[in-house]
Amino acid sequence: MIHTRGLRRTFKGRRGAVEAVAGVDLDVLGGQTFGFLGPNGAGKTTTLRMLSTLLPVTSGQATVAGYDLRHQAAKVRERIGYVSQEGSSYSEVTGRRELTMQGRLYGMNRATADKRAADLLETLELTDCGDRKTKTYSGGQKRRLDVGIGLMHLPDLLFLDEPTTGLDPQSRARMWDEVRRLRQSGTTVFLTTHYLEEADALCDRIAIIDHGRIVAEGTPEELKREVAGDVVLVGPEGPIDKARDVLKGQDFIRELAEEDDVLRLYVDRGETAMPQIIRLLDGAGVSLATLSLHRPSLDDVFFHKTGRSLRETAP
Repeated sequence: MIHTRGLRRTFKGRRGAVEAVAGVDLDVLGGQTFGFLGPNGAGKTTTLRMLSTLLPVTSGQATVAGYDLRHQAAKVRERIGYVSQEGSSYSEVTGRRELTMQGRLYGMNRATADKRAADLLETLELTDCGDRKTKTYSGGQKRRLDVGIGLMHLPDLLFLDEPTTGLDPQSRARMWDEVRRLRQSGTTVFLTTHYLEEADALCDRIAIIDHGRIVAEGTPEELKREVAGDVVLVGPEGPIDKARDVLKGQDFIRELAEEDDVLRLYVDRGETAMPQIIRLLDGAGVSLATLSLHRPSLDDVFFHKTGRSLRETAP
């Protein structure tokens, strides 16, 4: 459904050219939910806007929904839906009218557009507010309507740009349900996010982008398996230097990384490493504020690839 090679986008700045996307290679199969994970400013939205024909490509090759992105943009637009971060509804128009208008713009006759709008309102649980102006909608209702607008013309591929940013936990959970429903219906979904749990829960495959480059790609489980063993987070009371010096070079610690006031230790077996860590620090007179053990997460993958925590870069 998406195939890119060397996709680049350069912007002109006061101090010269700025490369926002630096040679991205992607392959997204039909029917997948594909996650584009990375911090703000990493190049996620710029890549998505190129793939959806909203931003010209500086260089590289891409086909989207079976058509050449650079030379058949109109054909691409016929086959895709796009839901932006900002939303796309007009405050003085009803949700039903928004959907019907979108269908008409894509060539549906009145009867077909009305039927499709009614079906979407029911599917998205918006029937009760469908005939109200959208300025009366809650944040979750507006976001579901945005998805409905993107789906109105039955696209093969739906782009979702940060679909749950700003939503409360209940609205976020309902949006996750909608994305899962889309996958079950066979729609290919390409979503950008900086939420680790969202990418892990929803996506068949994930590409992690940082500074305009893909640093890792695979299924969530494949990516987490790249960080073998367990992860122990050590938060000493007071300066971190003494704890780091005590633990650095220990045979049972495969890798040690420092993140703010916490040491991140990669070990083979966390259940045997924890008692050793406690004994070593206690013997050196280092008190612990926090100590935790967990299996590798997508944040560990991001940290392993970039030296930074994605949680720390997210707003």
